[in-house]
Amino acid sequence: MPGRLLVACDDRPGIVAAVAGFLHREGANITDSSQHSTDPHGGRFFMRMEFVRDGLQEDAADLEARFGEQVGEPLGGDWRFAWPWQVKRVAILVSRYEHCAMELLWRWRRGELPCEMVGVVSNHPELREQVEPFGLPYEVVPTPPGGKPAAERRMLELLAGRCDLVVLARYMQILSGAFLDALAVPVINIHHSFLPAFPGAEPYRRARDRGVKLIGATAHYVTEELDDGPIIEQDVERVSHAEDVGALERIGADVERWVLARAVLWHLQDRVVVDGRRTVVF
Repeated sequence: MPGRLLVACDDRPGIVAAVAGFLHREGANITDSSQHSTDPHGGRFFMRMEFVRDGLQEDAADLEARFGEQVGEPLGGDWRFAWPWQVKRVAILVSRYEHCAMELLWRWRRGELPCEMVGVVSNHPELREQVEPFGLPYEVVPTPPGGKPAAERRMLELLAGRCDLVVLARYMQILSGAFLDALAVPVINIHHSFLPAFPGAEPYRRARDRGVKLIGATAHYVTEELDDGPIIEQDVERVSHAEDVGALERIGADVERWVLARAVLWHLQDRVVVDGRRTVVF
């Protein structure tokens, strides 16, 4: 499997040449390369490269150091390597709706999500029998009225330092900024509307009240502000006046599953670069 290199810096001539030249001098063969500039005159430049080279694992730390000295520091900005042997650990948070969580677990079991699933945490016990056949622990952390601080402390005990990504697969609780800071890993949420339309609760009911002709789902990184983090992926399905709220929920559930699965896969493949409130997805 190839190594990956991601670069984000101020745009200027010669960035591709500098990165490719370094990898060539190191004996690496570039197998895939994508780049994007927000504006060639003073914008931001983003790059993702995949490459192979003999002895990569033994030399990875020194390779990173050489890149930083020869290319990364002169370019400024941000850069990082991702190595195929560093498999990301993923935890799922879910409430009572099972469709998104089960889609992820099914794809993981089939080998379609390159990660290590470490467990599922829920504020309800109902999905235990569906999750445990996957060989994963299922932890119940209730969130009664007034109990959110204690619930978040318990979830930090279960998750902090034990995962590299947390996925909210229809976890119907708002996470505090303090929790997100202490967790210190990316969190991806699936919201059952085409954001920025209908954030918050009951989006399908509000969509029907407005008579929309398209319903959708949005996967985004979680920030302290509700349903406002950088968007990774979205999709929509056409509907009509004939569908009631229940029909919209059934149609939307399929969109939610596909959108979340794509967003999680792209994150695991290091295809997503956050640029302020936006993302660049290679």
